[in-house]
Amino acid sequence: MFDKLKFLGKIKERGKTIQEVADFLGINPATLYRKMNGESDFYREEIQKLCDFLNFEDPMKIFFAEKVT
Repeated sequence: MFDKLKFLGKIKERGKTIQEVADFLGINPATLYRKMNGESDFYREEIQKLCDFLNFEDPMKIFFAEKVT
């Protein structure tokens, strides 16, 4: 399960905006929001690009976070 809050935190931590991230991926910000809200999935290539762009140390905690109920 994608951890939206950690993802947004990393974007802010790196001094980036949603627009910059979407531009880097070559997608519309609305598409990025759909992916962040779980309405669409991130592609493997997008995850790899995001790891480089935002310097994720452990992408598993963001893109494959455990859902706790």
